Amino acid sequence: MRYLLCLLFCLLAGVAHAAPANKAYMSIIIDDLGQNPERDSRALALPGPVTMAIMPDTPHATDFARQAHKAGKTVILHLPMDPADGPYAWHPGVPVEELARRLDSALLKVPYAVGINNHMGSRMTAQREPMAWLMGELQRRHLFFVDSRTSAATVAAFQAQAQGLAQVSRDVFLDNVRTTEAIGSELQLGVELARKQGSAILIGHPYPQTLEVLERELPRLKRQGVELIGLEQMIAERGNQTMPAHARHHPTAPTGQITGKE
Repeated sequence: MRYLLCLLFCLLAGVAHAAPANKAYMSIIIDDLGQNPERDSRALALPGPVTMAIMPDTPHATDFARQAHKAGKTVILHLPMDPADGPYAWHPGVPVEELARRLDSALLKVPYAVGINNHMGSRMTAQREPMAWLMGELQRRHLFFVDSRTSAATVAAFQAQAQGLAQVSRDVFLDNVRTTEAIGSELQLGVELARKQGSAILIGHPYPQTLEVLERELPRLKRQGVELIGLEQMIAERGNQTMPAHARHHPTAPTGQITGKE
């Protein structure tokens, strides 16, 4: 009897600590920040734990990173990758020593960054050796990685998983079509995905139309049963696992179409 009572207690304790079956979490990243103070400030004012992805080769990168950190927002480095160009951009064939120098310089331009995501990168994120090196370097620096999934051929998240690096992948691009109607539809798609698979990660840009939709709709998420959370919490929720919709992008799977514009 004592054994049965103990077993019942353990089962009840497990239920009490289990995550709710109907959880629906969402994280939102705003890319391409650091270019325009007015747009940046509007992005920074979005309600909730919206992540600020700051490009290193922009005139206001460092100042805005400091502002965002002071405001309590998560800051990540939006690292340019091929076909992006500029002094920080990663390209296939560039020696690893130069890639390391560009990463160092980019991180200096974006203080308080706790992770990185790729800006463009359809060719670069398909390169296994540089991606493996990057994930090892991020592990050493205690930074996480977000695969923007600008290409169906990406191996970035897979290489991060292989090294046990904290990582997540984007589910929805909000503003491939830059109208409030289309952006609203993509946000609703994110809501539906969050309800279906438990979480969704959305990426948008500081376009007026995107900011207008987010300013209006983010306060309404809870009424739709969705909780907006930060990227660090999202990584913990996903437990570094690939979402079902991303499984076809495993490097041994057939290559599909590009999943988002660059």
